[in-house]
Order: sequence, then structure tokens, then C-alpha cells
Amino acid sequence: MHRAMGYAHATIHHNMLALRDRAAGEQGQGTVEYIGLLLLIGGLIGAVAAAKVDGGKVATTIADRLKQAISDVKVTR
Repeated sequence: MHRAMGYAHATIHHNMLALRDRAAGEQGQGTVEYIGLLLLIGGLIGAVAAAKVDGGKVATTIADRLKQAISDVKVTR
């Protein structure tokens, strides 16, 4: 019963948001905004890593933390 109610709620919510976005003419903008944000963050990380602050320790720390975050991701299917 809870699963059915949760599914109904999610479906209604999703459809209402789609109607609102379509009426406001904002369809598809979310993806572009996320890509722009990712590019901005990537550019900032690249600039800091290329600056060789503290003798390259910042670049090494960034690389190590990114590797750790990627290895911590668990894929479930």
C-alpha cells in the first residue's frame, strides 16, 4: 500500500512539474545549467591545480581526493 501511494505521489508530482515547466517555457534548461556548473567547477579545479600552489601539493591533493571519491562510488544494478 505504501509503495503504491509513494508511486502515485511521485507520478503526480513529476507530471505537475512538467506541466509547470512547459507552461513557463523552461523545458530543458536544467541540463544546460548543470553542464555549465560542472564546466565552471572543472575550470576552477584545473586553474588551482595548474597554479602549482605550495609546490604542487594542491594538485596532488585534488587528484588524490578525486581518485578516492571515484573509487568509493558503488554501482548497483
